[in-house]
Amino acid sequence: MTHTEARKKAEALAAQMTIDEKCSQLRYDAPPIKRLDIPAYNWWNEGLHGCARAGTATVFPQAIAIAAAFDESLTEEIAEITALETRAKYNSAIRHKDRDIYKGLTLWSPNVNIFRDPRWGRGHETFGEDPCLTSKTGRAFVRGIQKKRDGYYTAAACAKHFAVHSGPEEIRHEFDAQVSQKDLHETYLRAFKELTEEGVLGFMGAYNRVNGEPACASPALDKLLRTDWGFKGYFVSDCWAVQDFHAHHKITATPVESAALALNNGCDVNCGCTYLNVLNAYNEGLVTEECITEAVVRLFTVRYLLGMHEKTPLDHIPYSVNDCAEHKKAALKAAEKSMVLLKNNGILPLDTDRLESIAVIGPNADSRSALIGNYHGTASEYVTVLEGIRRTVGDKCRIYYSEGCPLAADRAEGLAMSGDRISEALECAENADVTILVLGLDETLEGEEGDTGNQYFSGDKKDLLLPESQRILLEKITAVGKPVIIVCAAGSALNIDDTKADAYLYAWYGGEYGGLAAADILFGKTSPSGKLPVTFYRSSELLPDFCDYSMKGRTYRYADPENILYPFGYGLTYSKVICTDMVVTCDDNTLTVNITAENIGQTDTDDVIELYFDTDSADGTPYPSLCGYKKIHLHKGEKNTFTLNVKSTDLYVYSDTGTGYIDNSASYKLYSGTSQPDKLSRQLTGTECIERDITEIIKNINS
Repeated sequence: MTHTEARKKAEALAAQMTIDEKCSQLRYDAPPIKRLDIPAYNWWNEGLHGCARAGTATVFPQAIAIAAAFDESLTEEIAEITALETRAKYNSAIRHKDRDIYKGLTLWSPNVNIFRDPRWGRGHETFGEDPCLTSKTGRAFVRGIQKKRDGYYTAAACAKHFAVHSGPEEIRHEFDAQVSQKDLHETYLRAFKELTEEGVLGFMGAYNRVNGEPACASPALDKLLRTDWGFKGYFVSDCWAVQDFHAHHKITATPVESAALALNNGCDVNCGCTYLNVLNAYNEGLVTEECITEAVVRLFTVRYLLGMHEKTPLDHIPYSVNDCAEHKKAALKAAEKSMVLLKNNGILPLDTDRLESIAVIGPNADSRSALIGNYHGTASEYVTVLEGIRRTVGDKCRIYYSEGCPLAADRAEGLAMSGDRISEALECAENADVTILVLGLDETLEGEEGDTGNQYFSGDKKDLLLPESQRILLEKITAVGKPVIIVCAAGSALNIDDTKADAYLYAWYGGEYGGLAAADILFGKTSPSGKLPVTFYRSSELLPDFCDYSMKGRTYRYADPENILYPFGYGLTYSKVICTDMVVTCDDNTLTVNITAENIGQTDTDDVIELYFDTDSADGTPYPSLCGYKKIHLHKGEKNTFTLNVKSTDLYVYSDTGTGYIDNSASYKLYSGTSQPDKLSRQLTGTECIERDITEIIKNINS
């Protein structure tokens, strides 16, 4: 069904509704209209990394881990499975007359906010700090969620949170994000614009204001979205964000005024209860019936596009596709491709034939919470790192296990003294040939306001350090003098002292099979190939104020190199891939970049070709910006050529007015490699990027 056909059906249906009935359909928990055979529908469902909050489903790695894979085809596969399981569970729920929350087809994902500050608790819901990576990963996610089957969308994706939203969580309900037009268009809006081009069916507004206007009722943002970008889908408020207008932002005086302000500025459906006042707003002359009708039409257009009011072949997708063996296999593959090897002195991969005993120590070693992140479903099986190592090692080695310390508390038993698991952990490390120390966080320490139990109860981190209990454990275990491998399960950048460790694997929140994936990497069943989607900093004290939304000093494009511990785009493999040649041609405002890469190491491996552009334009970023990437696989000794296509808009610089353009007065360069072209990446990887001057090609594009 086309959008035009669906809208015509929606218009015809809306024409039969009374004003009371129309107003009732603007709630997220829309009631039935029995006389028109319209069933109840709850718009609120989640699918960030698998069908969430509705029972058993495949749990994929958290969104930040998906981004770390730098793999659009993998992202699309994850999203397609998520949508398929969502549809299967929807069909099942409908058969059982269950129209509850989290049972619908409108998934409020992906989160394409920019992870601009590592202290933001919800950053692991995003695709990282870079506009290019976020855009391409987001587009692939939308393609997967909204894959058409028999003419209907499997499910509907939703781009959130529009816009300029990335903490602090503690004050999000009253915060006004002040941002320049350059940063707005260069960084914060790019992914939203590209997801509109991809045909995303939904947008969700943010809690905060943007330059004084509430994001869920912003004339400027509404014009940008509907008029400039041509978005035709539905717009939903973040949950209880419209209530914030009068309760926290103080820009309206009553719920009636708040409902009218949101509806008049393009917010079609309210997640919350403020739209219970829409009819009152209509009766008081604050909103017109035409405005209400338009919102209803947009909402039912989406419902028709999903085939919700007709018999379709999608109705027969069986519940059995949910959590099936094929989907579990995909979850394991995704976890393996996402993990990032930050350090390796040669100890990895481990060889069980050379080991008699292994110590597995740490609060996240046997933690299911460290696998899932937030906005997750319930897996039918979880494999922790400890369990994954046991499966891999079998009876070849003795495994010693100790929790070592709680995740954040100073003791495991309430009546014990501080550090009550340290002596056990030391004994394990002393008896083992090697220690795998599994540290990090989970969703109780970084996440959404109201959902976490950290020191602020806000979800944000106060710094980049591990909890003190884990820092003590790390210091004591590395002091034993035996080889130590750190595995970190977390969703954001941490500054872990790995100077005394022999290897360091960042496992993120790896999903239901995250522990098995970590073991597969540690013991060489697969070569790691993930890259950092965020910058790891030396200290949060050297970052700008958390409330400052200027990009100056933030992310790899603007940060002080002296404050970078591990760079964006960095990650090791068990082999060594280098780029040996790059040929650039241009046709129809698109650059075709053919890059030859060679695996000069001794192991077959995946890797990522990364493409960066640099310009001396006064409006350019201080450091080169990612403009393309491609996940590749090369056997040892293999050389192959890979093609990346770069749109001219991917090379835009942005003026202070927010205008993107090609600067004909400037020079342009491209760099290709398996990392950034910065000094620290060269030191860490031992490889160089290829450089090409493309100034004349760029000028021809713009002529």
